[in-house]
Amino acid sequence: VIANYRALTGKASMLPKWAWGFWQSRQRYSTQEELLGVVREYRKRQIPLDNIVQDWFYWPEDQWGSHDFDKARYPDPKGMVDEVHALNARVMISVWPKFYPNTEHAKELDAKGWLYRGNLELGNKDWVGPGYLNTDYDAYSPGARDLYFKQMKRKLVDLGFDAWWMDATEPDIHSNLSIEERIKTMGPTAIGPAAPLFNSYPLVHAQGLAENLRKAQPDQRPFILTRSGFGGIQRASAALWSGDVAARWDDLRDQISAGVNLGLAGMPYWTHDIGGFAVEDRYTNADPAHLAEWRELNLRWFQFGTFSPLFRSHGETPKREIYEIAAQDKAMYDAMVGYTRLRYRLLPYIYTLGAQTAHNDSTIMRGLVMDFPQDAKARKIDDQYMFGPALLVAPVTQFGARSRQVYLPAGSGWFDLADGRYYAGGATITAAAPRERMPLFARAGSIVPSGPQIEWTGEQSDGPLVVHVFTGADAAFELYEDDGVSNGHASGQSARVPLRWDEKAGTLSIGARQGSFPGMAQKRAISVRFYRPGSATPLNLDENGEYRLTYTGQPATVTLKSR
Repeated sequence: VIANYRALTGKASMLPKWAWGFWQSRQRYSTQEELLGVVREYRKRQIPLDNIVQDWFYWPEDQWGSHDFDKARYPDPKGMVDEVHALNARVMISVWPKFYPNTEHAKELDAKGWLYRGNLELGNKDWVGPGYLNTDYDAYSPGARDLYFKQMKRKLVDLGFDAWWMDATEPDIHSNLSIEERIKTMGPTAIGPAAPLFNSYPLVHAQGLAENLRKAQPDQRPFILTRSGFGGIQRASAALWSGDVAARWDDLRDQISAGVNLGLAGMPYWTHDIGGFAVEDRYTNADPAHLAEWRELNLRWFQFGTFSPLFRSHGETPKREIYEIAAQDKAMYDAMVGYTRLRYRLLPYIYTLGAQTAHNDSTIMRGLVMDFPQDAKARKIDDQYMFGPALLVAPVTQFGARSRQVYLPAGSGWFDLADGRYYAGGATITAAAPRERMPLFARAGSIVPSGPQIEWTGEQSDGPLVVHVFTGADAAFELYEDDGVSNGHASGQSARVPLRWDEKAGTLSIGARQGSFPGMAQKRAISVRFYRPGSATPLNLDENGEYRLTYTGQPATVTLKSR
């Protein structure tokens, strides 16, 4: 169903490899030095990080839509971007379809008839300072989309920013109005009345940016994060997030089913504000009576975020950086750093899932019904999911919970990654869930490749791989690699390594490498770890000297010594 949906509305774009790393954000970094200080601190502490985010209001107060920086707070935007890059990270910046009519950009669009007039005629003002008249541009006009990008390119793209946060794309021209009133602020559009087109605005807006980025930077994969989408948004190099959700336990619980449902709807790239965006006063004011709950909520949300398609922390005060939010709580700090490192160790698996999504119409965050359609009980579960074909994720969403009920679908066996214990499928178990750990299981008959400990996705591209084989049934996985940033993959510049486990023979076959790409490592150290029913072996990401080889692209076989 999803493959046919994408055939009709567009294939999912291949995201750059760095998009699969950790994103640190805050509402908001107010100065150039604040943003740079965060990246420097992550590097100093050796916590993995690939992306930092400059949210809204970097411009002068009365210049929304100018794409200018307030020089008092951002004296050298190009230097800021350059330093982020020198620290082996990327930077995403917030861009809106919104304009104050006094800006040169608004005047340029308005002269062509490409600004909506409704909100201006109604006299609606926004929430900034004394309140300012504002409106959006008409993204349904191809000319308007091109001019919007031309303005962006001149002021932002040419500075070297890597990713684009397209906020308020519903379009939310004036907040807290009814849909009917918002439609009045939008039309008429270049292709017809606003009412029947209203929900499609984020698609044409994102599509215009993606297409122009591809023209301006033909050898770079764009990345767009947009607050809303429409059928086909996956073709626009875009990911969605769930908006300004609240920092509450029920909102955390709702994110699981939200992400699953978005995947079932055909949109594979999704993220959420780890910890929740909007914060109650008891947390904002650091009330000592509620500090334990605040920390636990964020830690549980962070565990879930590690196994979400995109891994991104963002929200209102208190500050969300790991070293800020876990200050004076060593166990929490160690757990958050540990989960971040786990995400990076699993990048060979995760990046392959991304390639399967783009090239083979796969889905990363999978409702259990997708892999176990014959299991009637699995169809009804919406607080667990498969992360790719191998891993079952069961987030904890209740304060104080130290265990949770986990249903293990029928038709497969399951390994608890914490202690290696094996369970038959078709049963509900009580899984241990201490504050610092979320239940996580691997499916018997699956293969998960992992990589070395790194601090950014481009580090050690020739580093050693560990192939984890969860026995109990035949298994197959095709490891995917490319240069991570260019569009060479579209013309076949990529490599695949087939991995196959034969349960009866007890052998792992590493097939001949298929394909190549510029800069590809010709040799890789590969070791293998086998997990067997009854052995109770916890997940171990270290290299295994017992089963180790140097892979040169030629077929190889590893045989389990004792069974």
